[in-house]
Amino acid sequence: MDIATVIAIGKEAMKVTMLIAMPILIVSLIAGLLVSIFQAVTQIQEMTLTFIPKIIATAVTVIFLAPWMTKLLVNYVIHLYSSIPTFIK
Repeated sequence: MDIATVIAIGKEAMKVTMLIAMPILIVSLIAGLLVSIFQAVTQIQEMTLTFIPKIIATAVTVIFLAPWMTKLLVNYVIHLYSSIPTFIK
């Protein structure tokens, strides 16, 4: 196994990781931004108000996107395991 193969595996792993994490992070970011705007407009400075909507939005996102995330991760692992004979050469 040469260094180019290791870099390619790492690059693909980072790509899959970012594809899986990005929707969750974007939804959490948007939920936090909306809550912050709401707090600024109403001047409500309750600490739990910032966490509960983000947790709910993140949980809903994970529930709806779990099949896609699982499929993406399983396809990557299958591709990685099926490539093992070529790595040994």
